[in-house]
Amino acid sequence: MNNTLTRKNSKLRRSLINWKSLPWNDKVFLSIVYAVIALITLAVIYPVYWTIIASFSDPYDVAAGEVSLLPSGFTMEAYELIFENKNIWRAYGNTILYTVAGTLWNLFLTLPLAYAWSRKRFFGRSILATFFIITMYFSGGMIPQFILMRNLGLINTRAVLIIGGGLSIHNTVLVRTYFEHNIPESLFDSARIDGASEFRVFTSIVLPLSTSIIATVTLYYAVGHWSDWYGAMIYTSDTAIQPLQLVLRGVLLKNEEIVGDAAGVMVDAARKAALATTMKFGVVFVSCLPMLVAYPFVQKHFVTGRMSGSVKG
Repeated sequence: MNNTLTRKNSKLRRSLINWKSLPWNDKVFLSIVYAVIALITLAVIYPVYWTIIASFSDPYDVAAGEVSLLPSGFTMEAYELIFENKNIWRAYGNTILYTVAGTLWNLFLTLPLAYAWSRKRFFGRSILATFFIITMYFSGGMIPQFILMRNLGLINTRAVLIIGGGLSIHNTVLVRTYFEHNIPESLFDSARIDGASEFRVFTSIVLPLSTSIIATVTLYYAVGHWSDWYGAMIYTSDTAIQPLQLVLRGVLLKNEEIVGDAAGVMVDAARKAALATTMKFGVVFVSCLPMLVAYPFVQKHFVTGRMSGSVKG
């Protein structure tokens, strides 16, 4: 612990010394850069922060615009109404299943394809590249895809939300570029001299050396599965298999319905109108929380993998 603090203090002292030694025009330029970065960071963070505090604030105060920096009239009423629906917990389990299983399926397709595509001696490599690039710009559309899923018997099944997406060509290109430029060809030659098969090379050399790009595409695929509600809305009607995003959408829409007896309908309507606003923020926070928690743990790999997998000249 003491060694860590000593190293941090040493880095801070060197930074201060370097700053003092800079000419005045460099100091002005860096100050402007830091100020712009701080403003951009604030512009990104504040909406997330405001969404969180608004979800815990009194609905009338949120509707009146009285919430700015701190919650006003702290209340959990919005979350109580959200989680009163038992479908929420079942939908959470469904979404976790779809995210984990779907991401594993995506990686199972993406990584071997990217490895084969990265090998320059792979026959038909240029033809395969042309075919894949075309699919990035043109698709069959929603109706042909629905007909395909129906003919495969996947409509209203969990499988349609797990294997329906397949793979992303964008992610495959990232992984292929990483394999080409970040793993020395000499490693492949050495493995082949020792008699290793392509499968052994892929599992024993390529995958262990590619944790950064694997973490990056895993995050991409996981976020895509976690946030998907449109596909579930098209391919499923059974509430027992619907994911969290679609169920939360239904909860929000139902909350906006005015339900009450004749004597109290106006009061109920006013309360529900105000509460619907805070529920929107609560729904956003509930649906995004797992990804917000997971992102810091893969941020280092995400930045490294994204940069290493980018196209190099």
